[in-house]
This record gives sequence, C-alpha cells and structure tokens, in this order.
Amino acid sequence: MKSTVYLLTGSNLGDKKTYLYHAKQNLCRMVGELLAESSVYESEPWGFVAENTFLNQVLMYETTLTPNEILQTIKTIEAETGRIHSKNGYSSRNLDIDILFYDSITLNSTDLTIPHPLLHKRRFTLLPLSEIAPNLIHPVLNMTVKQLLKKCEDKGTVNVKIMVLQEIVRKQV
Repeated sequence: MKSTVYLLTGSNLGDKKTYLYHAKQNLCRMVGELLAESSVYESEPWGFVAENTFLNQVLMYETTLTPNEILQTIKTIEAETGRIHSKNGYSSRNLDIDILFYDSITLNSTDLTIPHPLLHKRRFTLLPLSEIAPNLIHPVLNMTVKQLLKKCEDKGTVNVKIMVLQEIVRKQV
C-alpha cells in the first residue's frame, strides 16, 4: 500500500545547498517517488542562536515504507553527513530531516510524533509546505496548512532563496 509523506530538510552548516540536494536524492532512492518539492527557503535559526542561517525545503514522497522505517532511513541519511544529535536542545547541523505528515495519521510514540508537534508554530516549515500543499489538513488541529500559516505567531524571517536547487548544484559539480 502506498502512502504520502511530507518531509522537511534543513541545513545551516557547510555547503548547505549540496546537503539538501543529496538528502533529496537519497530520499528518492530510499523512501520512494518524489511527487513535489518546494523552493528552498532561507531562515534564521529557530529555538537557538547561531551565526548561520538555515536553508529549508519541503519534499513530498509516495512511499511503501512505514513511518518508523522512514525515521530509520532519515537517521541513516543524517548520520552519513556527520550529523550528531544534541541531547541539549537545538544546535547547528549539516542536515536535519523531519517527518511533517504521513497520510492523515496521528502517531505518538517515544521515538516519533506525527504530525510533527511543532510544525504549526514554525514559519520556516509552513511557508514551503504551503507552496506545495496549501489545502492539506492537519489531522489534529483540523486546519489547512494555509490557515495554519495565517495563524502562525512566528515572526522569524523566511525568504525564498533558491527556486531550483538541482540546477545550482549541477553547476557546482
């Protein structure tokens, strides 16, 4: 059975564009077919102070993997970039991948919560998500992504940075 999963990729260290591009390619290879992708957005760090801004992108995949299988895949991809998960809260990172939605399920386990518990509070998540799925309904809050964005109190700066990530990375290779 095929499901739809929405993922948020982010990076604020090193060659951020290349990290996002390779994450997308690895997710295509390991998770499923890429159905849609947002532009890449630049945003200030959220929840902590850092010198570098983030690049973020939302990706929508069709998958046969379960949520937990996707989580394990994400951890593998992050580890391949040298990602070390901080136990002391938020920190700068080469690559971060979050599961935002998986179909319209709700899941709350010790390892994984779906929908992502903070997505409705983060402008850097809602803006790219609204670009590809403005009418997607949050199964807990019973609001569309577009409505969540209008209601979001996060006033952090988020700007479209790159329209086509693939072309920029290709030119660098």
